[in-house]
Amino acid sequence: MQIEGGKKYILFGIIATLAIATIVMAVARTRGWFSTSLYPVRLSEKTGFINRSGKLVISPQFDQAKDFEDGLAPVSQHAKWGFIDRTGKFVVAPQFDFADPFSEGLATVGFGPQLGFIDKSGRLKITPQYAGAARGSRGLAPVHTEEHWGFIDPSGRLAIPAQFDEAGNFSDDLAAVKIGNQFGYIDVKGRIVINPQFSSGGEFNDGMAMAAINGRCGYIDKSGKFVINPQFDRAGDFSEGLALVEINRRFGFVNKKGRVAIAPQFDEAGDFRQGLAPVWLGGRQGYVNERGKYIWNPTS
Repeated sequence: MQIEGGKKYILFGIIATLAIATIVMAVARTRGWFSTSLYPVRLSEKTGFINRSGKLVISPQFDQAKDFEDGLAPVSQHAKWGFIDRTGKFVVAPQFDFADPFSEGLATVGFGPQLGFIDKSGRLKITPQYAGAARGSRGLAPVHTEEHWGFIDPSGRLAIPAQFDEAGNFSDDLAAVKIGNQFGYIDVKGRIVINPQFSSGGEFNDGMAMAAINGRCGYIDKSGKFVINPQFDRAGDFSEGLALVEINRRFGFVNKKGRVAIAPQFDEAGDFRQGLAPVWLGGRQGYVNERGKYIWNPTS
């Protein structure tokens, strides 16, 4: 996120019931009710993971941790990062100075100031050589090479030349790029499709992206037109129909019509992921659901 800015029951009995149950479970998965996601939490200065119902499923034992993606999560122990599976077992031993979650089978890792990419076995696929890098999407990952940002493919080949002052991830087939002092958007061929005109730009989700102009944040469509007027102090990307916004120094969430869905009340907050969003109060992190109800009360 860039800030500035979810079995036919007994033959007509069993068969009918089973059919209904199948439909219910499908809808439930869509809504995240049976989510398999795990979420990092801190207790007694260590980090573990809870499930969507708020049950602790991986005991706090890591110095730091990030989100699970592609079945693995980056965690640190003794100042080195590795990757664990959903049981908490290391599948890539701690050895990196930096690590981000996996995306499309690759993860950004760092040795000192140089960043590269590994596969899920921990093998280096792209040698650490970049001053900056981010997760890939649509087979393209933004990297900072020499003085500018470009995009590489999974082999490490520069697919979109390094020509931008900043670059974000592809989402909905578009990526925010900075040219000079303003952000616009390119397509997967590197062609500018929304002219640089914003002071900040986020990722497109469901056809909308955060964009800032004149010190205020709103949301644009793929034509570059504001569909939610710039009115927020800061804002994040839409995720699962809700977007993080700052109003009067407090964070809450709005829906796709720009209406407040969860009242601004948090010191900081993050994006929704399979039904939960991280929030902070007084330096303590908790998780709320889409109704703003705490699933995990803020802890240290």
